[in-house]
Amino acid sequence: MTGRIVIDDISPSTPNGFAPSVLVGEALGVGATIFRDGHGLLAAQVRWRSEGSDCWGVLPLVPGYEDRWTATLSFEEIGRYEVVIDAWTRRFATWRRDLQRWLSVGEDIASELLAGADLLSELAEGVPIADRGRLESAVKTMRTTTCAERVRLDAGLDDAVAALVDHLPDPWDATSSPSIIVEVERRRAGVGAWYEMFPRSEGGLRASIGRLDAIAEMGFDVLYLPPIHPVGVTGRKGRGNSPRALPGEVGSPWAIGAAAGGHCAIEPSIGTLADFDAFVDAAAERGLEVALDYALQCSPDHPWVREHPAWFRRRGDGSIRYAENPPKRYQDIYPLDFWTAEEADRIDLWTACHEILEFWIDRGVRIFRVDNPHTKPMVFWEWLIPLVRSRHPDVVFLSEAFTKPAMMARLAEVGFSQSYTYFTWRHEPWDVRAYVEELANGPARGYFRPTFWPTTPDILAGVLRNGNRAAFQLRALLAALLSPSYGIYSGYELCENRPASPDNEEFADSEKYQLVERDWDRPDSLAPFLTSLNTIRRAHPGCESLDVVFHHSENDRMLAWSKGDLLVIANFDVHGPQESTVWIDAAAMGLPEQFDVIDLLDDGVTYRWHHGGNYVRLDPAHRVAHVFRIESDRPAPAA
Repeated sequence: MTGRIVIDDISPSTPNGFAPSVLVGEALGVGATIFRDGHGLLAAQVRWRSEGSDCWGVLPLVPGYEDRWTATLSFEEIGRYEVVIDAWTRRFATWRRDLQRWLSVGEDIASELLAGADLLSELAEGVPIADRGRLESAVKTMRTTTCAERVRLDAGLDDAVAALVDHLPDPWDATSSPSIIVEVERRRAGVGAWYEMFPRSEGGLRASIGRLDAIAEMGFDVLYLPPIHPVGVTGRKGRGNSPRALPGEVGSPWAIGAAAGGHCAIEPSIGTLADFDAFVDAAAERGLEVALDYALQCSPDHPWVREHPAWFRRRGDGSIRYAENPPKRYQDIYPLDFWTAEEADRIDLWTACHEILEFWIDRGVRIFRVDNPHTKPMVFWEWLIPLVRSRHPDVVFLSEAFTKPAMMARLAEVGFSQSYTYFTWRHEPWDVRAYVEELANGPARGYFRPTFWPTTPDILAGVLRNGNRAAFQLRALLAALLSPSYGIYSGYELCENRPASPDNEEFADSEKYQLVERDWDRPDSLAPFLTSLNTIRRAHPGCESLDVVFHHSENDRMLAWSKGDLLVIANFDVHGPQESTVWIDAAAMGLPEQFDVIDLLDDGVTYRWHHGGNYVRLDPAHRVAHVFRIESDRPAPAA
C-alpha cells in the first residue's frame, strides 16, 4: 500500500520498466514527484549501491516546481546499481515553522515548547553520540518552565540544533520507493569513432594488420569486422548479388557456415583463429578495439542444419525456407526459428547462440554489432543481454535495426548499448536538425543512444549517390560532430559513390559479394579530413554529448550549431557556394558581446564574432563547413 508520503513518477525510467542505462562519468538525473497529506515539510534523498553491495551512497534530493524533487548522480565504475528514493516528514522543521507562525499572531506557546522538547528528545536517538549533548541541553532548556520564555524559544529555534536532526530520515513516516536498477556501461557504449573493413579484401587477417596503422592514425577507436566465419557454398551469391556465383567468387560473409565450421570458426581463405588473435592484439597495440558482427543466421551448409534440424522452419514439403524480405531474396541464408515448437529445442538454440558470444568474448572481443536484431523475438534479447552482462559488464551491443521507431526504442530498452539511426536518410538541413533534436530531447533520450553512419555496405543514399568529394566531407562532418558515436565503411575516404541502379540504394560492385581492391595512397583521399574530424572530437568533450544548440541561419541551405566550445556552420549545397547571416545569442551561450572563433579546419584562422548576426560564406570547392573553437578571452583581428 502507498504510505502517508507518496513517491511518484520516478526517474530515470523506461516506458516498459527496463533498467535505464548510463555511461561511466555521465550525469544521471534522478527525480520523483513527492508529496503528502497535510502541511508537513518534507525531505528526500537518493541512495545507490552496486548490486549486491552493502555500502550505500547518499545524496539529498532538491525540491523544485510542483513537488518535483531531483538530484544528479554519476557512476565511476561499470555494472548494475540499485537506486532507491527515500522521503520523510521533517517534523522538527515543521514544528519550528509552526511555532514562529503562532508567535507572529500572539498565541500562547507554552504547550508548543513542551511538544517541541518531546519531539527533539525522540529524534536525538538517531543523532551520533558526540552531538547528543547539544540536543539534550536544548531539550532541558525548553522544558524548564522557570526560564524566561525567550531563553526557551532560543533553544528551540537554534539553527545549530535543527541542523543536527534535519537531515536524518525520520522513521516515524519514512517511505522508500521500489528499487530502480541502473545499468552503467563504459564510455565506448555510447561514444566512439568506428571504422568498418572486410579483411578478405586486404588479403586476410594477417595481411590486414598492415592497414591498422592508417586506421589508427585517422583517429578511429573501433575497428568493426563483418562476419569472418566460413562462407557457405550452397546458394552462394555472386558478384553484384547475382543468384549464382561463378567459380572463385567469394559470396556474402553473412551466409555463415560451411564444412570448415560455423559461428565459432574462421573462413579458411582469410586465416585461422591464431591469425585472428594476432589481429586483435595488433589492433589493441594501436589503440583500436575490434568489434565483431553477430549474425544469427546460417548458410545451408552450416553444421547446425545437419545437427539440429529442429532449429529451422520448414515448408510443407519438408524443405527449409531461405530468408526473404520481399522483394529481396537471400537464397544463401536460412533463418533460425527462435520460437521452435519444442521447448527443449528452443532452449538448446538460445543456449548455442549465447555460447557463440562467450567463445568470442574469451578471445578478447567486447563489442558486437548485432545483425538485424529486430527479426528475432524481443524476449530472446531480454534474456541474452543481461545474461552476458552478468559475467561481462563491459560488453557493448550495437543494434543494426533500420526499422520502425517503436522497435528501435524497445531494443534499446532491453539492453542494446547503441543503435543505427535514420541519419543515413536525413539530407536536408531542416530534417537533420529535427532528427537530432528528436534524439536529444525526445522521449527516448534517457536510453536510446544513436550512432550516425553516412553509408554501410548495404546503403548508399541521398547526396552520396554519384556524389562529389564535398558530399562525402559534409556527411562525415555531420555524423562526427552531431552524434557522440559515428562510423564509416571502408572506401568512404575514397568517395566510393556508384549506386547499383538509379533506384537502388546499394553499391554497384558491392563488397558484400566480391573482393575490392583500393588504392589507399590516392592523393584525393579524405583520410586527412577524417583525421581532423576525429582530432576535433577527441579534443572537445562536448562532442561526447547529444546536447546540441542550433542557431538561426538566414539561408536555409546552411545549418549552424554549437556543442560546448565548438561552433559549426555547414553548407548543404555540395555543388556551389552559399552565404548567410548566422545569428548567435551570446548571452545565452555564456559569451561576452564579442568573442573570437578559431577555424579548426582552416589552419587556425581566427575571426571576431559578436552577439547577433555574423556573415558566413562557404564554397564547397574549398570547404563545406567552418568548425570554430570559441574563445572569449583574447583579442583577434576583425574578419
